[in-house]
Formats: sequence, structure tokens, C-alpha cells
Amino acid sequence: MGFDDPGRRGVVDGPADDRDQTVAAWLAGLAGERLLDLRHVRGFADPAALRDAADRQAHHVLRGELARLRPGDAVLSEEDEDARGAAAADRRTADRVWIVDPLDGTREYGEQGRTDWAVHVALWERGRGLTAGAVALPARELVLGTDATAAPPAAGPLRIAVSRSRPPGFVSSLLDRVGGVAVPLGSAGVKVCAVVTGDADAYVHAGGQYEWDSAAPVAVAAAAGLHCSRVDGTPLEYNRDHPSLPDLLVCRPELADQLLGALADLIKAGEVAGG
Repeated sequence: MGFDDPGRRGVVDGPADDRDQTVAAWLAGLAGERLLDLRHVRGFADPAALRDAADRQAHHVLRGELARLRPGDAVLSEEDEDARGAAAADRRTADRVWIVDPLDGTREYGEQGRTDWAVHVALWERGRGLTAGAVALPARELVLGTDATAAPPAAGPLRIAVSRSRPPGFVSSLLDRVGGVAVPLGSAGVKVCAVVTGDADAYVHAGGQYEWDSAAPVAVAAAAGLHCSRVDGTPLEYNRDHPSLPDLLVCRPELADQLLGALADLIKAGEVAGG
């Protein structure tokens, strides 16, 4: 899905239909348009102020539209101060919870010319897990939803997406074990989407994330037929009491056994904190 013409940004009409997946994609795209506009208006002279304003504005867009479109649903957002506090009890008893990251890749957003930042919108339903999700890559004019299909594998060495600014210490050992090469990228959403679009074969992370970092990307990747789990192979669980979800593996399904085996060796050796 692409973005509307830039001249139409800021027009709040609504999603094309009332399906949760359509709503997720529209919300991610709408917040992405706001972020692009903010970059254009404010420029990059004060990156810290730009990033702070972006986090706030994208959060308010998502919160406001979810209140309008899905007034009975709970929301877990990175920008909610009470995400770990009293409000957790409310969302833990809810049947439907939207898990959103208004701006994933804040560092990259504040750097002129960088496109590896994203907006995440996912829906968790009791008894069903993640049922809808979308990741907007606004600077690339792309929104990937749960109707995306994974690209076919490319020839060559196994490509593993890693953080460009804070690559995990175990990456070198993992690459040696599987004969892979690192693909440094910005936000978690961009790295997972790189696996969906065929620009990487896997994304491995350990060392700290939260549910909003991975919920929408995992919803998209799983719907596209990719393997998604924690680094020890256990399932990813969302809408828990505390939103910490510190590690993640997303890869083409035929690579899962190889990567999980290598990660198990590294967990045993103490190089990776598992589960």
C-alpha cells in the first residue's frame, strides 16, 4: 500500500472499510503522513526537539483516531506514561488491545536523509493473539499489512538484519556459525519489513525491547508466512502485565532450525540471554 499524494496530507477522512486490518493500515499511514509533514515544517536544525514533537504528535494522532474508530478497545502505546502502571490492569482485562509505537526509530527520524523509521499499529485479541497489524515506512511511501506476502529468497549468503547503532555483541559469533552477513538498519519495524520484502533473510534481536517494538512487525511477518519467535524458540506473547519482550527472531521458515540451533549454542555459552 502506498501513501496518498503529499498535497492531501493532514486530511482526516477515514479507512476505506471497517475491517480491523484496514483500520490498522490507515492509522499507520495517517500517523506517518503527520511525521513527514513535521519533518518538512520543522527541519533538522534541532533534532532533539524534532524527535520529541514527533513522538507526541504521532501518539496523539493514533490515540485520537482509535478513540473515534474503536472507542471500546484498550490501547498500549510506547508514549503512555502509565504503560507499565495502573492502566496495565485495564488493558489486561480487555478483550481487544491496540499495541502501537507512534515512532519506531526515533534516532533515525531525526537524521536528515534517513528513511529507516516506522509507525507500528497492531491489534491483540483475547484467545487469538495478534489478529491485525500494519507497519508504515513513511519516508519510503510504503505500508505493509497482514495482507503482505513474503518475497522469494535471494541467492547468496544468509543476510541478518541488525541494529545499525547498537548491534548485539553476539552477532559476530552468530554470523560465523551460519555463514551470514550483517545488514545494519534502523528501527525494529524496518528490520522485520526487510525480511518480508526480501532485503534480508532474518532479523535477530536480544537485549531489550517492548511489546510495541515488535507487535505490528510480527503480525505482518507471521501473516506473510515467516517464522516469528523468541530467540529460544518459545512463542511471542503480547498484552502481558509488563510489556517487556526483550528478544525476537524473525526469519524465512526454512532457516528457523538453523538459526535456532545456532542461537541455542550461544545461549548455552552465555553469549545470548534466552527466554
